[in-house]
Amino acid sequence: MRTAYQYKLRPNKGQLATIEMWLELLRRQYNYRLEERFSWWSENRCPVNACPLVMPIPRLRDNPDYYSQKKDLVNTKDKFREYKLIHSQVCQDCIKRVKLAFDRWLKTDKNGNKLGKPRFKGKGRYRSFTYPQIKQDCIQGNKINLPKIGNIKLIQHRPLPLAFQIKTVTISRKADGYYVTLSLEEKLVPTLTTKVEPTLKNTLGIDMGLNKFLVTSEGESVPIPQYYRKSEQRLKTLQKLLSRKKKGSKRWLKAILAVAKQHKKVADQRKDFHFKTANKLLSKADVIAHENLNIKGLAKTRLSKSINDAGWGQFLSILTVKAGNAGQKTIGVNPKNTSQDCSNCGEKVDKELNIRTHSCPHCGVVIDRDLNAAINIKNRAVGHSVLKACGARRNTGAAKREAHTIAPA
Repeated sequence: MRTAYQYKLRPNKGQLATIEMWLELLRRQYNYRLEERFSWWSENRCPVNACPLVMPIPRLRDNPDYYSQKKDLVNTKDKFREYKLIHSQVCQDCIKRVKLAFDRWLKTDKNGNKLGKPRFKGKGRYRSFTYPQIKQDCIQGNKINLPKIGNIKLIQHRPLPLAFQIKTVTISRKADGYYVTLSLEEKLVPTLTTKVEPTLKNTLGIDMGLNKFLVTSEGESVPIPQYYRKSEQRLKTLQKLLSRKKKGSKRWLKAILAVAKQHKKVADQRKDFHFKTANKLLSKADVIAHENLNIKGLAKTRLSKSINDAGWGQFLSILTVKAGNAGQKTIGVNPKNTSQDCSNCGEKVDKELNIRTHSCPHCGVVIDRDLNAAINIKNRAVGHSVLKACGARRNTGAAKREAHTIAPA
């Protein structure tokens, strides 16, 4: 089993200067190695359908790969003595990041889409470095011993789990300071395999929205907090102060830091809300059913600010991971007509988005629109969708009796 714990660091002025120097040197090394790969790629690659008749022949050289660039770190340390101050494995991890970024650009993902071309890191854009290996007793009391940096005070708000080994240590810079992330592993703890089958008793359907964050199939609702909209006035004030500062000055840097801290506060509030909501849902059912929405597409519409403020994607990701760790399960269902179909009789009842009540003229049921959608999501996850979802096109008495027996569950 693999997990990660993050703690905040309290470095002194000397340690802070060392970390910032490392990040700047690693940023330059990252850009240099990335330029090496781009240079070889542009000189040795020619499109098959657009090859010129006259072309200068470039100087032959080997393709810079991970091993050749890692081997060339010796020459870098001879030319630039300051790189000797950095831990050798931290420099090698920088080369590994270049390899991963370049490979992601050349290869396609699981959907067959190519990712964007890797960009060079501007000043302040290289925010973390990683120790691939470290001693298991690196944490003593309230301090962590980092090679070539020393003992740094950390706020250990929770103890490390017993029998877990520290695999990697990552130091990252955020708006409010530096953090250390410990990647832990315990091979004796098996990864839970989800074998839960959805039934009407152990399944809970949720319908996420912008009026309410979510409504469950049991009728419970969670209000949407809207942390970003509540902090818009504060952000507006900070942005106005930032616009009046001279770019590059010390006061300009302080104003940027104030804006970044406010954005981080909003992100932390939203993440905390998502974790607490996911815990409550998983304590009520073994299987959580939700709509398989195209959140990236929805975030490009006129509702983008509200959708990004709600953070549906982050919430579903947290819910899925926590369910898998607990041996539970999440199911994404087809979102087509979940709000239009009647959860009682299965007939489609067209209604605009501003109509928040589902009133079926066929069976006479009147319930909240989001509750109706949550029940439909639950039925689709279980596989007991009624009438049209089951393929029954005729309003026979047997089909109606089946609908009435399923709906109350």
